[in-house]
Amino acid sequence: MGRGLDLFRKGDFPFYTLTFVRSLPPVELLTRMGVDPSTLALRDAMDLSDDLGDDLFDDEEPVVTTGIDGSWTWAWEQGGMHGLDERILGAVSAGTEAVVLHYNEKPMHWFKYAVRSDVIVDFHTLQAIEPAGQDPMRLEEFMRPLGLVPGHVAPLHSVPGLVENAFGIRLAKPGEVDDERWSGRLRPLTD
Repeated sequence: MGRGLDLFRKGDFPFYTLTFVRSLPPVELLTRMGVDPSTLALRDAMDLSDDLGDDLFDDEEPVVTTGIDGSWTWAWEQGGMHGLDERILGAVSAGTEAVVLHYNEKPMHWFKYAVRSDVIVDFHTLQAIEPAGQDPMRLEEFMRPLGLVPGHVAPLHSVPGLVENAFGIRLAKPGEVDDERWSGRLRPLTD
């Protein structure tokens, strides 16, 4: 696991959404994401499985776990994509910055970068990328060397590379089974 997101390059994760927020405590991140307060707790892997195991991959009320790596706090949805919702992204990036990386088995990556509740860069790789947002080419110096060029199909694993290279984001492989992390179930998104 030499690079920051190798866990997701090499692991068997057909669907996930990772939300990274700079300098925000884990409980605050989950609260801003809309966690059900009655499910918010510090859990190890066994407790997570016992308490929320049946819902880990639920897409309506996904289970989310958190941790801290460097200056970034992360939230990992194994079955949902709440982090991509602009209301959630606006809430988690208020007063700071946030990066969201979504992956699904189509295969497709979806990337969003927000600063102080404004989406700066937004694109997905289901087809040739077309960055959107308030400043869609802000990350061009990091995107171009990875082959993330408007109008072109994104190379495999280029989007996780962008997250690593542009923001220095790392996500260490979870440690022992008894490592505790804040977790809970997210409330359903409203229309």
